[in-house]
Amino acid sequence: MNSVLEVENLSYGYKKDKLLFENLSFSLKKGEIKAVVGASGAGKSTLFELILKNLKPRSGSIKSSFCSEVFQDPYSSFHPSYTLINQIKDVAKIDELELYLKTINLDYELLLKLPHELSGGQLQRASILRAMLMKPDLLLLDEPTSALDNVIQLEVMSMLVKHLDRMGMLLITHDLDLAKWCADEIIML
Repeated sequence: MNSVLEVENLSYGYKKDKLLFENLSFSLKKGEIKAVVGASGAGKSTLFELILKNLKPRSGSIKSSFCSEVFQDPYSSFHPSYTLINQIKDVAKIDELELYLKTINLDYELLLKLPHELSGGQLQRASILRAMLMKPDLLLLDEPTSALDNVIQLEVMSMLVKHLDRMGMLLITHDLDLAKWCADEIIML
């Protein structure tokens, strides 16, 4: 198994005298799910921003394979004036579209709409769909099912787990039960 993410001795804080984490180290391999759990403000989303290279660490290193991400707020993930299908086609091939649509309980007709025409749960599933169609080695999931009801949440997480042979997943969640259910390891921040 190859590592898709290597975090070594990572330290970061928004203020010089207050670090969110110090000397954080872990690795993630294809076929694994690791969950990042912690209170609000603990640095969970900041860790994703560091992995995506949107922020620069104070010290340490991050090496990652090709990744895609699902953010907690699906409305900020899509441009408001383009249809969802066009935004998906911009970044991914849609050869497996039908397979994923059935699995996440989303109708193709919804992808022909603008983001504001969908509910939060529908848009979050479209965000997951887009991320999966990008065929990443590493999938970053920031509270990916928080906008979904319990039944759809279970269906979506089960679908994600079924695709672990293709990628590794790093999951941010406040839901410790979800983390225990799906993660190989839980990283507490």
